[in-house]
Amino acid sequence: MAIEIKVPSVGESITEVTLVKWLKKDGDYVNRDEVIAELESEKATFEINAEQAGVLKTIAVEGDTLKIGDIACSIDTEAAKPEGAAPAANASPVAPAVVVPVDAPKAVPNADIKATPVAAAIIADKKVDVKTVVASGSNGRIVKQDVLEAISNPGRKPGMELFGRDKRTEKMSNLRKTISRRLVEAKNTTAMLTTFNEVDMTAIMEIRAKNKDKFKESHGVNLGFMSFFTKACCFALQEWPAVNAMIDGENIQYNNYCDISIAVSAPKGLVVPVIRNAESLSMAEIEKKVVELATKAKENKLTIEEMSGGTFTITNGGVFGSLMSTPIINIPQSAILGMHKIQERPMAINGQVVIRPMMYVALSYDHRIIDGRESVSFLVRLKELLENPALLLFGKDPVKSLLEL
Repeated sequence: MAIEIKVPSVGESITEVTLVKWLKKDGDYVNRDEVIAELESEKATFEINAEQAGVLKTIAVEGDTLKIGDIACSIDTEAAKPEGAAPAANASPVAPAVVVPVDAPKAVPNADIKATPVAAAIIADKKVDVKTVVASGSNGRIVKQDVLEAISNPGRKPGMELFGRDKRTEKMSNLRKTISRRLVEAKNTTAMLTTFNEVDMTAIMEIRAKNKDKFKESHGVNLGFMSFFTKACCFALQEWPAVNAMIDGENIQYNNYCDISIAVSAPKGLVVPVIRNAESLSMAEIEKKVVELATKAKENKLTIEEMSGGTFTITNGGVFGSLMSTPIINIPQSAILGMHKIQERPMAINGQVVIRPMMYVALSYDHRIIDGRESVSFLVRLKELLENPALLLFGKDPVKSLLEL
């Protein structure tokens, strides 16, 4: 009996997905609940599992765009499991166009090399040194054209050609399409403006240097800059609620909580997972959540729920060396904070020129809902909190709190 495996529903707004790759090949024997394929929606990557054990019959092809409910493959549940075969052992792939001699070496000479069956066959047949091949396929996979290019240009080192005019065309992924659409929509539908300030990072860097080892020992995570910025943003957002609000038709929705979106560069594009109720979390809890979400992003394991919502976004271009930028609003939010590279600069302090580690910060905001006074005051408050980290405990000076001033 053959059962059909259909594309599952992954969210109310998602109607189609792309089949990124088959993790099991046509004719393979698969075990129940074994992952057999990877799909990509406009928001995330997810997997299809075998509903029953049996022999896999693929129907959709890698790169196909499938509707929710379309049949991706079938499984013959009456097929006998090969004797002595390891669980989910790979059967022979669909015959490639290139014929390999019987005494040819293994299709992929190095287990660490990822290549399509056709490319692997050519590598084995022509004894191509894979170090001379530039992989252009998804996830660093070598495709047929890559091998043919290496054969046609012997002796050429990858990336060293000075006057090449090669072109390569790739189908835009659903995730990249969504990113493109949302960025254009943000530029065209908001009255976006950016205001800047700078933060002296001396106090935060001293705290980190003094406490990072004990912090990691106690909490199991590193003490980074993101927890300081997230904590400071939460205080500033509650003092300037318009920066944490959003436009809903002809209404303004004010949020009494801070769901902070963190922009993360994932292998397939920029994703923005959310730290829920960040205002209620400790520094250690924020750091743990950042690590958890960043790890999931890099492994393409974020769920739709983890990327939905958010009232304010923080993006850190400094990790890539950016000194200053104007980040684009993550709609339907109304503001986004851009962090940048920390750089030592001469600063005039009390009539003296001293060298301080400085960071430019940028707030891009929707001027329809946030006025200049609110945006500038938000950044000034953020600067005050970051340059005086003791304020992050109460949101104001501890002595003034004690004296109720």
